[in-house]
Amino acid sequence: MKKYLLLILASATLGLTSCSPFNVRSDYAETASFNTYRTYKLRIDDLKLNDIDKDRVLNEVSRQLQTKGLSVSENPDLIINVKANHKKIKDIQSRNPYGMYGWGGPFGWGVGMSRTWTSNHNEGALIIDLIDAKSNKLVWQGIGSGISVDSPRSKQKQIPQIVAEIMANYPPKK
Repeated sequence: MKKYLLLILASATLGLTSCSPFNVRSDYAETASFNTYRTYKLRIDDLKLNDIDKDRVLNEVSRQLQTKGLSVSENPDLIINVKANHKKIKDIQSRNPYGMYGWGGPFGWGVGMSRTWTSNHNEGALIIDLIDAKSNKLVWQGIGSGISVDSPRSKQKQIPQIVAEIMANYPPKK
């Protein structure tokens, strides 16, 4: 009975975690010793966001790092560089029915029509780089895309979610 319960629980967990609207991935330097990093400092040179979104992103990155045991320092082990970008996405949907009702039912004789719909929206992405402060080399990078940047309400909800999903991969499991 316990086996079945664990199997159901594992399946439910896998199903819930795979429902994310975001595309998240990460990479890391295999030579880095992540257990030695204890402090960090945020660097925002490339963060081209409005002040509201910048605060959302930086606050969430700091929160996630602190839950992983890191603390802010002026003499850090890691420099955290956050970048953001967005691109225009054009969705094209086309429907081509077999034909209209006529002689012989819905698939019989008749006139077919093709309809095409297009929609445009902006999709945002966040890139979080963790740089070893001593060597000045990138040791970990997390990327997440799929933020709906056209809706302020969506951004307000999605920024903490995507940062949490990106940072779930840190420290990497070798």
